[in-house]
Amino acid sequence: MKKLLTYFLLFTCIAVIAGCGSSTTSKPQQVKDFSIKIGGSSTLAPVVAKVADDFTEKYKTWKKVKDSLPDEPIAIFVATGGSGFGVKSATNGTVDIGLVSRVVTEAEKQKLPNHKLYTVGFDALTIAVHPQNPVAKVKPNLTKDEVKRIFSGEIKTWKQLDDSLPERPIVVAIRDLGGGASQAFDEAVMKGTPISKEAIQCPSMGALAGKVQDNVDAVGYVSTGLVEQNKGKIAVLSVDGVEPTNENIASGKYTIARPLILIAKTQPDEREQQLINYLISDSGLKTLEEMGFVPVKNQ
Repeated sequence: MKKLLTYFLLFTCIAVIAGCGSSTTSKPQQVKDFSIKIGGSSTLAPVVAKVADDFTEKYKTWKKVKDSLPDEPIAIFVATGGSGFGVKSATNGTVDIGLVSRVVTEAEKQKLPNHKLYTVGFDALTIAVHPQNPVAKVKPNLTKDEVKRIFSGEIKTWKQLDDSLPERPIVVAIRDLGGGASQAFDEAVMKGTPISKEAIQCPSMGALAGKVQDNVDAVGYVSTGLVEQNKGKIAVLSVDGVEPTNENIASGKYTIARPLILIAKTQPDEREQQLINYLISDSGLKTLEEMGFVPVKNQ
């Protein structure tokens, strides 16, 4: 099977280089770049990469997507870098589609007058621990205030949380400040209270989930999508008596949640429009749901 030209990678730069040495001096040949570059949220990127793979596998060339498009192989590059990267890169044109897993601020929207925001779904930040941590059985529900005190460092040991738990230090794991999860968690839980200086900052949501899986005393705010993708390896606690189920997320009952957003040009070229249509189609949203998120149908 022909290797797909869809890549999921850490984004530095993408270049198209053509031609090779001739003994005579000539003008460099102008090569048209038919690739689409997407980047941003490490939560949303794996979903978009999977949908882009499906799109590439289905059509192979742009002409098969729509007859008026060139007969060129489909090349879609998906990069992680955080929601801040997604907004900034869409703003300055580094990417064709930005990925964001938080609310886009009014100040950011003002810098995107020629762009449209597509909310494709919602993700919840679960309070996640190692499945062998006794807190999962002894105290499977925390109040939002307890969560805040744990992440601020006020509650430093599991025994301080519940006297029947062991006298072991709590290891707090968080996303770095460039991640959409950091802003969403601050708005929903911390309300401006600083996170503990001892908290371990993780470069991606996948790394955060891995930290919880690797340390029996770790606690972190892990995306529902990552919990779904790591069933049995992560235990999830309720907050204020509410479990982070799809129903509770969709209804707003579970409040530690955030939108999943695509930022695209208001007037994209035809290739970009066809990919956007596929991303927000029933097929694309089904993939998003299968990966543990709550889909939203765009009208």
